[in-house]
Amino acid sequence: MQDRVFAGIRATGRQHIGNYLGAIQNFVALQDRFECIYSIVDLHSLTTLTDTDKLRFNVRETAMDLLAAGIRPEESILYVQSHVPEVSELHLLLSMVTPNGMLLRVPTFKEKVRSQPDNVNYGLVGYPVLQTADIVLYRANKVPVGEDQLPHLELAREIVRRFNRHFGDIFPEPEAELTNAPMVLGFDNRKMSKSYGNAVEMAATPEETAKAVRGAITDPQRVRRNDPGRPEVCNVYALHGAFGPERQPEIYEQCTTAGIGCVDCKGQLADSINETFAPIRARRAELAAHPEQVDEVLADGAMRARVIAREVLAEVKDAVGLPPAPA
Repeated sequence: MQDRVFAGIRATGRQHIGNYLGAIQNFVALQDRFECIYSIVDLHSLTTLTDTDKLRFNVRETAMDLLAAGIRPEESILYVQSHVPEVSELHLLLSMVTPNGMLLRVPTFKEKVRSQPDNVNYGLVGYPVLQTADIVLYRANKVPVGEDQLPHLELAREIVRRFNRHFGDIFPEPEAELTNAPMVLGFDNRKMSKSYGNAVEMAATPEETAKAVRGAITDPQRVRRNDPGRPEVCNVYALHGAFGPERQPEIYEQCTTAGIGCVDCKGQLADSINETFAPIRARRAELAAHPEQVDEVLADGAMRARVIAREVLAEVKDAVGLPPAPA
């Protein structure tokens, strides 16, 4: 049996180049090796209760970016989390074997408590259980994660072990499909994030991209054009490694010898980013002109996902000992 990958992506709307480098390009590549199931996790987006009026819009925007980047719905399953209600039922059943203490110790939960102290809801506490349900509902055995996400996956594995000890060998323990995703900094040298306002959308125009890159912080010690630069401390140079790595050695040489200035270096980076995303932006524009096609992809994905989900959930309920539903 072919390994099955599951990955979820939050319904935050248009994705930025950090999302692309950190996850989306890897999702596209995994399709060549595995059976892939990708979920736009809109239920997870409800834990903050902000911008829920934009959630439907954000779901479609996220879907368009994934499809434009190369997710192939004829091979992979792409669907919206809330369109497969079986995940909520499995979430409840998994919660019965998950101790509160284990969830309250999760570092990301503690961070959320600090960031939204007036809205510490069950959704925040139970977030890892719902994540686990997302994965095991399809008996996925591979989850693409970076090194920093391994503790989250280990929590899911522990929930699976607890469930299997109680009710039999129902679920495989999901394994990490490690990625080498870089930490992508925004042009202000903080982590690229919409909340910081330092993110460049994948769908941005070439002009918007160039403007954002022109405002990037470079080597603070390089004051004059003929001062040698220090590429090792420059985020613009680091991004050249993602968007045109074949030119990076030349840029290093020119920067350290003052052969080019920071303005030139930024211009070349903007050109490289725009070159990378030109075909993706063209495909996205086609999808935006026919949103009904996006909705059809998501509807088909949900239907195919539910075929798997219903079968797995029926087996889970039988193992738990729940009475069968009336015909």
